[in-house]
Amino acid sequence: MATGSAGPGSPPEPDPELWERLRVGDHFALGELFDRYADDVRAFAFRRTASWSTADDVVQATFLNTWRRFQRNPPGPLTGPTARGWLLMVAANECRTLFRTANRLRNLLDRLPDPGPDRDHAPEVARRLDDERHMSVIRRAVAKLPRHERETLELVVWSGLTVTEAADALGVPVGTVKARLHRTRRRFPDLLTRVALTEELS
Repeated sequence: MATGSAGPGSPPEPDPELWERLRVGDHFALGELFDRYADDVRAFAFRRTASWSTADDVVQATFLNTWRRFQRNPPGPLTGPTARGWLLMVAANECRTLFRTANRLRNLLDRLPDPGPDRDHAPEVARRLDDERHMSVIRRAVAKLPRHERETLELVVWSGLTVTEAADALGVPVGTVKARLHRTRRRFPDLLTRVALTEELS
């Protein structure tokens, strides 16, 4: 079994190969998937929760529970070209779990020590709070959508999956994804403005 990262100058290892390494217990493969998709998972979780600290928790839980899943009962071969959609669906489940335990997590965060006075964190804190307030407004609007339409919007519009990748992650036909996006576009036209998405749905 080959382990570790590709050598310097080597092309990135395709996700299906990393997936197969992970299926036989290679933790280096999980590390490479983390490097590749942690930012995508964090952005997805922030849009779900409107909280950067919760999004960081979701990233940790997503990859930790992915490792546990592969150790306990490895899924079958990766059916698409990338693992991103699969990881985002794990992240969606983690968001739901964290919502159910939000009070406990908040109490834990309150007990953490404050960072040392090495620099002024006020501008960063203000930016994060502005982001969270803005995303809270968007989340309230999106919450009016049926769950299946909301999940499709999150994967395609906010996380940048293609319609085919989203269909694979959700386990539905491509036509179903397109139909859901068409319905969402009628309700919230401002949320669906990507040129590439317009082309895909045409």
